[in-house]
Parts: sequence; structure tokens; C-alpha cells
Amino acid sequence: MENAQTREDSLLAGLIGQGIALSRTPLMQMQEARAQGLFTTYKKLDMDAPQRKDMTLAQMVSAAEAAGFDGLNITYPYKIDVIDLLDELSENARAVGAVNTVVFENGKRTGHNTDMWGFAESFRRGLDGADTRHALLLGAGGAGVAVAHALADCGVQTLSIFDTDPARAEGLAKLVASNRPGTKTQAVSDIAALFAEGRPNGVVNCTPMGMAKLPGMAIDEDLIEADLWVADIVYFPLETQLIATARAKGCRVLPGSGMAVFQAVRAFELFTGRPADPVRMKATFDAFDQPAQDAGNTKR
Repeated sequence: MENAQTREDSLLAGLIGQGIALSRTPLMQMQEARAQGLFTTYKKLDMDAPQRKDMTLAQMVSAAEAAGFDGLNITYPYKIDVIDLLDELSENARAVGAVNTVVFENGKRTGHNTDMWGFAESFRRGLDGADTRHALLLGAGGAGVAVAHALADCGVQTLSIFDTDPARAEGLAKLVASNRPGTKTQAVSDIAALFAEGRPNGVVNCTPMGMAKLPGMAIDEDLIEADLWVADIVYFPLETQLIATARAKGCRVLPGSGMAVFQAVRAFELFTGRPADPVRMKATFDAFDQPAQDAGNTKR
């Protein structure tokens, strides 16, 4: 009863990961909580910080639970490791095999995956009416697993999966086929050959390529033509080379900001039991890109 009352009045949460200084998640969660009249504290629990260098993930999760946290967001490199520390998994988390949100409630730790719902919701809103007969997924890592299932949920009929590790691509193809039997899946090792044999209708980048620290594209730009829709999950920078190239060629594009915002929307709802305002959370996300002199305008 006491915990339920706390969930009504406040939000105490945090983000566990490595190198998370630039994460936009904390401010999105705090601003939304404040807008709803909740007292809020959201901590960046960077495991690279000197004060935590000797802490294990298990110790950090236990410390947050003991401190009365409502929940945690989990990011690289702990989305799989955290599973062994939990009591229950949601259907999404179980299917994907990765957790990015942990809720503490009634003495239990429940793991969720909001990346899958976040990408699916972004896709439905940002690429409504897109041809989903055949999509190519670039990258079969933790994010790729979530997005692969989301693409199936968004009606993709055939999903081709490429990864620099062929075994990982093959494994994801089998996993999605078992969880989403209505979607045909295949691992591919040669992207150019795939385009020559059966050109996809859309491409989604789930590799780190395009990040500020890893510029470039995971696909040859000559393969990108105007009839293709192109999505990216990288959002730093927002206009990755892939998105910029596709936009210049006349493609419909979906930047990584959509998934980043909607996964946070769903996490807020899991933490608080309240619906979140995606427009308001997107405005907070976008405020990071405003000139420094405008930063004061975001304070309340």
C-alpha cells in the first residue's frame, strides 16, 4: 500500500549503463513527471563513474531497490545480463531476450523491453502506409532483436537480416520465425546480391554505424533509391549519414528520435502507472538540439 501511494505521488528512478553522460532519457522522464505534478528524482547511474568502478550490476540493482526506486532503465551493456537478477519478465522481454526497463513493485523485480514497442509505435506514426512486403534489417544485436520483432508486428511479411556475424543473423532469423510465425525470415550475407535478386521495400539500421563516434553507413549508398523507406535507430546525431543520404534521394525516412522517445513513453507508464504525453516528451528530447541560449526556456 505504501509503495502504491509512492507511485501516485512521485517518481524515483534511474538509468544504469556505461558512458551515459549524453543520454536524453533522464530529462524526458523528469520533465514528464514534473508536468504531471509528480515529485521526481532520476539518477544517471553510470557504471564507468569512479564511485561505481568497483560495483557489480547486481549490487547496483539491489542498491536502487533498497533505496526505494520505482524502477530502472537499463542500457548498454547490461540489457541481457540484468535478466538473471529479475523475478519476472514481460512477454516482450521474454520474446526479445533483453530488458531495458525494470519495475520494482510488491517486492518483485519485473523486466520489460520498451524498445520493441517504442520502435513499432514510431514506425506506425512516422511511416504510416509504408510498403511492408520486404524489409532489410542491418544489425542483429540487442537493439536489432527488438526492432526485428517490432517490424514483424508492423506487418513486415519478409524480413531479411544482415550482420557482420553471420551466425548472429541466422540466430535472430530463427528466433523471429519462432515468435512471429506470420513473418518469413532469412539471414543474408551479401546485401548487394539481395538487392539484385529481390529488392527490399525498406531498410532499418540497427548497427552503431552513423553515431558521432562511428560515422558512415552500413549499406552502400548506391543501393538507396527513392522507392525505398529508410529508418535508423541512431539518434546522436539525429541526421545520420544514412538518413541524410536517403532524404536527399527522395526516400521516406524515420530518424532514431522516434524510437528513443516512445521507448521512454512506455517506460514512464510502467514506472508510474500513468499515461505519458509523447508530444511533450518529444519536445523535451528536441530541446537538446536547441542553441545553448535557449536552454533556460526549458526550465519550469
